[in-house]
Amino acid sequence: MTDRRHDFGRRGEQRAEEYLRSLGWQILERNWRCREGEVDIVARDPQADALVVVEVKSRSGTGYGTPLEAITYRKVMRLRQLAAIYARGSRVRTRRLRVDAIGLVWPRGGDCELIHARGIEEL
Repeated sequence: MTDRRHDFGRRGEQRAEEYLRSLGWQILERNWRCREGEVDIVARDPQADALVVVEVKSRSGTGYGTPLEAITYRKVMRLRQLAAIYARGSRVRTRRLRVDAIGLVWPRGGDCELIHARGIEEL
């Protein structure tokens, strides 16, 4: 990945983290990795008493589809697996595990549009 694309992705993750914190969520990890893969954000949603893994997708436009359309079924299943692995290894106790996605569109010269899809997979 080029430095520019990497920075663009990090900028999206930072914006997503700020948004989640504004909801009162606790951010537990950013870019958490294990042998099976990586999660962009691991957070706790206190209103739902849920441990949530969040996939963040950023795009500069929608010419190739929305950011959320880029999340495949296979990716969701991988995130589900990673949520379970994280939960087993953490000391965080919640009633639910959930996979969410945040899509960000950053049009040139415009404000960022953020879409939060909650519960694309619940365990």
